[in-house]
Amino acid sequence: MAQIKITLTKSPIGRIPSQRKTVVALGLGKLNSSVVKEDNAAVRGMVNAVSHLVTVEEV
Repeated sequence: MAQIKITLTKSPIGRIPSQRKTVVALGLGKLNSSVVKEDNAAVRGMVNAVSHLVTVEEV
């Protein structure tokens, strides 16, 4: 399957708790941290929920 690289570009401080939990569930901790995940519907939904905080690249 295809993979995507997700990078945290904005801080989740001051965001609603569900968005902060989504960022943690994606495996992102500090600013500019990145993870590579499988491109599936579940991950895409999580990315869509915090799209204003992250950037996504195809790997």
